[in-house]
Amino acid sequence: MNVSAWVWLVSLAVLVVVLVVDLLIIGRRPHEPSIRESSTWTAVYIALAILFGLGLWAVAGAGPAGEFFTGYVTEKSLSVDNLFVFVIIMSRFAVPRVYQQKVLMIGIILALVMRGAFIAAGTALISQFSWVFYIFGAFLIYTAINLARQGEPDEDEFKENALIRWSRRALPISRDYHDGTMTTRENGRRLFTPMLIVMIAIGTTDLIFALDSIPAIFGITQEPYLVFTANVFALMGLRQLYFLLGGLLDRLVYLSYGLAAVLGFIGVKLVLEALADNHLGFINGGEPVGWAPHIPIWLSLSAILGTLAVATVASLIKSNRDRRRAVVKAGS
Repeated sequence: MNVSAWVWLVSLAVLVVVLVVDLLIIGRRPHEPSIRESSTWTAVYIALAILFGLGLWAVAGAGPAGEFFTGYVTEKSLSVDNLFVFVIIMSRFAVPRVYQQKVLMIGIILALVMRGAFIAAGTALISQFSWVFYIFGAFLIYTAINLARQGEPDEDEFKENALIRWSRRALPISRDYHDGTMTTRENGRRLFTPMLIVMIAIGTTDLIFALDSIPAIFGITQEPYLVFTANVFALMGLRQLYFLLGGLLDRLVYLSYGLAAVLGFIGVKLVLEALADNHLGFINGGEPVGWAPHIPIWLSLSAILGTLAVATVASLIKSNRDRRRAVVKAGS
């Protein structure tokens, strides 16, 4: 794709407008969104992503549109997995529901900034070193194996990282959230509220997830504009999706295994493509490996959607069975 500077500028301007609207909604009336409000906004953001993809199809053709939709589905599913950790953080630090919108919005902004930086760095690396796909592929396969072993995180397994522990020790922290502000004054002394610690936890979580998601999207497309827009649309509406899913997150017991399969598939795809375009002297004498196929985008999209659908259906079946067993046990 030959994306002009003005297209980039318009896209960034639209992103800023959407973020400002979201911030105004939160700033005007901090509240816990209703199911109706959350579902409406979630549907709006999904519709915007679909319209954008169809616009790409009309302007640039089926190839870029397919890469965008595949990247969007992948990044959206990884973002849902991100919500599991957000739920744990909110619970661990006892964030009042009325302030959780603010935490999520700032978390999304941090995620956009971090992913933007990683996209720029990844694009620069790929343009200079084709062998970086071997590293991306190996990293995704390693991440997939770890995710499959660990399963979904729970609150008991959550451990505060070094930055959070240092902040607790070094900074004066109040006990209360004080209207969700970052600082407050008690007895004439300026203190940080627990909201700062929550933001640090969210920010470091965003950093970890960006390390997974950016190699994954580069396994689908190497076009920076598609990588960026797929990430932006995946993160849009994440705040509303958090409240819409609610208790459903607890029922997606096999989602981590589905995501592990997706990451593993993309990792293998990256390695195969690196072999097909090989220039490393110690592999096949520096020549491309003839048997290594390029996996078409339609097959990638089908595999990702199918895997996620199976994981979701299996999760709901298992959770329903577990609930029925719990009811029977309680009644006996």
